[in-house]
Amino acid sequence: MKLAAWNVNSIKARLPVVTEWLAGARPDALCMQETKCTDDAFPTGPFEEAGYQVFFHGQKSYNGVAIAAKIPAEDVLYGLPGADVETFGARYMELTLFPDGSEPVRVASIYLPNGNPVSSDKFKRKLKWMSLLRERAEELLKEEEAFVLGGDFNIIPAPLDAKNIATWEGDALYHPDALSHFRVLTNLGIQDAFRACWQGGGRYSFWDYQAGAWRKGDGIRIDHMLVSPQAMDRLEACDIDSEPRGWDKPSDHAPIWVELK
Repeated sequence: MKLAAWNVNSIKARLPVVTEWLAGARPDALCMQETKCTDDAFPTGPFEEAGYQVFFHGQKSYNGVAIAAKIPAEDVLYGLPGADVETFGARYMELTLFPDGSEPVRVASIYLPNGNPVSSDKFKRKLKWMSLLRERAEELLKEEEAFVLGGDFNIIPAPLDAKNIATWEGDALYHPDALSHFRVLTNLGIQDAFRACWQGGGRYSFWDYQAGAWRKGDGIRIDHMLVSPQAMDRLEACDIDSEPRGWDKPSDHAPIWVELK
């Protein structure tokens, strides 16, 4: 079973890129972030034509998450418990996938707040949202079932996850308080699937549109697939597909995916 996550940076603007990638990569489910459209405006047609059912939790012009699934899905949770849309935006949803011949997997699409500038209330909301995510992860762990938290975490976990980490010192994506919250989450027993498969640096999931970042290879790794112990036992592969970042009118993020046996 192949599960992917991708900050599409507007599903309407990026629809041709997303559908082209789906046709080639053929994930069983795609968690999308920053869809930037209301539920009634989500372009479901091309997904349905490709064999996907789409579940979405959106808002106008900002934020928004969705999950497109080719396999049966049930028990959808719209929103992170405790994080109301009015304060935090539409940034979280979960559902359970039921693959043939295998145990079900709970999957979440996550768009964690950016938090900049650090001196503002935006950073306080980021840390609060991360605390609520930890609480939700603790609840999921109690079920002792496989789950994957996938999406744009807006966290650079370590210096090797940036081309030039010095430029991110003091930024909300690499702030000690945000990193501490991220470590608390992973210390629960949830693992970074990419780091379980790839140990070196130079692999990124985001390249800014400005200053020729893509051409210079000036990226950061902020999109993650965090897996529960039960999902880790089934992990076969995890990778970042950077190719779509070089396509015409791309998202500034690249999709990341995991394969579970």
